[in-house]
Amino acid sequence: IYIPGKMSGLPGNGYAAFNAEAARLRALGYHVENPAENPEPPCKSWEGYMRMAVRQLATCDEIHILPGWQTSKGANIEVGLAHALGIKIVEVAR
Repeated sequence: IYIPGKMSGLPGNGYAAFNAEAARLRALGYHVENPAENPEPPCKSWEGYMRMAVRQLATCDEIHILPGWQTSKGANIEVGLAHALGIKIVEVAR
């Protein structure tokens, strides 16, 4: 399961919400791809982070979208890609 959501502009890049959802899913026995756990790319750019994220998402059968994703450029790309690839999409409740 991949976790898309808003990061940019949030305190701590919103990592707390990503990590909480990842912990919840892992406790249920799922393998989770959490972009909040990714290392900084060598280029240190948003595009570098997105390249890592797209690779991760493409390996997954399902995504769990965090609340507030609609205002995130990256999360919109990830959700659109999931739709295009036929990946199951679950919206995480607030």
